[in-house]
Amino acid sequence: MSSPASDVVNLHDIRLARKMLESVVRETPIRSCRALTDRVGTPVHLKCENLQRTGSFKIRGAYVRIAGLSDAERARGVVAASAGNHAQGVALAARTLGVASTVFMPAGAPLPKVAATRSYGAEVILGGDNVEHALAAARAHADETGAVFIHPFDHRDVVAGQGTVGLEILEQCPEVETILVGTGGGGLLAGISVAVKALRPDVKVIGVQAASAAAYPPSLAAGAPVSLPSFGTMADGIAVGRPGEVPFALIRAYTDAIRTVGEESLSQALLLCMERAKLVVEPAGAASVAALLEAGEPIEGPVVAVLSGGNVDPLLMLRVLRHGLASAGRYLSLRVRIPDSPGALATLLGRLAETDANIAAVSHVRTDATLRVGEADVDLQLETKGRSHCAAVVEALYGAGYTVSKS
Repeated sequence: MSSPASDVVNLHDIRLARKMLESVVRETPIRSCRALTDRVGTPVHLKCENLQRTGSFKIRGAYVRIAGLSDAERARGVVAASAGNHAQGVALAARTLGVASTVFMPAGAPLPKVAATRSYGAEVILGGDNVEHALAAARAHADETGAVFIHPFDHRDVVAGQGTVGLEILEQCPEVETILVGTGGGGLLAGISVAVKALRPDVKVIGVQAASAAAYPPSLAAGAPVSLPSFGTMADGIAVGRPGEVPFALIRAYTDAIRTVGEESLSQALLLCMERAKLVVEPAGAASVAALLEAGEPIEGPVVAVLSGGNVDPLLMLRVLRHGLASAGRYLSLRVRIPDSPGALATLLGRLAETDANIAAVSHVRTDATLRVGEADVDLQLETKGRSHCAAVVEALYGAGYTVSKS
């Protein structure tokens, strides 16, 4: 496939990047996933960039970008902004190349990502509410100090480095028909698209965005990058409000489609990766799997879903797993009204025992403006066996005369 976009990044650039990365990054494995294969009816394989150094693909592009700097530029140091994965990639790449690095991260960045970035030798500065604020601070720092700004996705060297993932996929799974790639700013999707379309134009490359942070569909419709008025998703690694100029041109030329996925699908995908594939993946890293879980146009197989990262905050993991369990009907939160009298709570718990639901937590509320004299509310968190079991539990409580609401 030929396109003016090939003047931006082409197969030759990606092959050069791969040589540069030979002793730096891991060739991450591709693993088959029977659970997804059975679910979608076609072979599904997982490209495990969550097992990459620093826990994501970002080290590839960061290293290629910093390695391409002149001696004078390296002497001035580098600066970056990130919610976590790019931060770690830049920090390790800079340390490996003997370059000083400063990384700006949002004030709410996950603590494990902040700690890891510091452990790789970067000076970390926290501030602002999101990555956009951190990017502005990093650019200002570059202007003030002369440090070279390392953009997380909007640079040809970064895209070329990320494109090496595409070369590995074609070698490891030559029978692939579709590649699914989680997408924020677009660096990984652009690089994979360029590599794959140059060697196997028959293979479909599909980007996957969180529906609540999907800047590519409106941008592609407009023919140029546009900014979302607002955005937010649990998948902080792909929470980007505007596509990069460089990846946008390449994605417009080479990528076959963009799909969007909801928050429930993201949480269920994370849960599936952990339970069935035995892989720890962050929500952004599981976006490709989420696309397989959502009903939509059939996806031709064999499929390779790129797990782009595994740097998940344990506290976020707890919330996401609970959300995923609830979405799958395996975790049910209820508020049940009972008489405020001796034995009433024990009677309720006995009714629940008959439904075979396991009580994870119970809270007795006796003072509330909505309660009448002689009433109490009980907040329940139940472990259940699926949606049909949830329905049966609620029906049993209604049948016993209780007033029930979701909490």
